[in-house]
Amino acid sequence: MNRNLLGLKKEKLSHFRLYWHDILSTRNPTSVTVVPPVNTSSSSSPYTAFGQVNMIDNPLTLGPDLRSKMVGRAQGFYALASKEEIGLLMAMNFAFTEGKYNGSSITVMGRNPVFSKVREMPIVGGSGLFRFARGYVQAKTQRFDPTNGDATVEYNVYVLHY
Repeated sequence: MNRNLLGLKKEKLSHFRLYWHDILSTRNPTSVTVVPPVNTSSSSSPYTAFGQVNMIDNPLTLGPDLRSKMVGRAQGFYALASKEEIGLLMAMNFAFTEGKYNGSSITVMGRNPVFSKVREMPIVGGSGLFRFARGYVQAKTQRFDPTNGDATVEYNVYVLHY
C-alpha cells in the first residue's frame, strides 16, 4: 500500500480514557433488549442470560459522572454469549462528536467477561482520523447497580492510526 497515494501520514499511537454509560433504568434507556435470553437450566452455573442481545447507543464521557462532558456515543450491540459466566460479545463503534476526533469512529469487537477486573478487546478498524485503525481497549467497571443493571465502565483506548 502506498501511503502517499492515499494521503496518509506517519502512523501514530493515541491513548485516551473514556467512560461508557449503559443505562437501562430510565424512561429513555440507552440500552434495550432486542432478543430475550434463552432458558439455561442445563448450565452448570447460575443464570447467565445466555442468548440475550442488547442494542446500545450509550454516552461516552470524559469523566465517570454522566454529567461530565460527552464526547461521543458507543453504538452497536452486546450479546450474552456464554453459558458458564456473564461473558459478552461486544460489537460497537465509538462515534466521536466533539474535539479533534469529531466525525471519526473506532470499531471495537471482542469478548468481555464482565466480572474480570480488567477486560481487553481489540480495535478492528475506524473511520475519519482513525482510518486503518488497530489496537485495543481495556475496560474496567467503575459502577454497576445490580437492581437496575445500569453500569459505568472506564475504557482505556490504545489505537494506532494515521
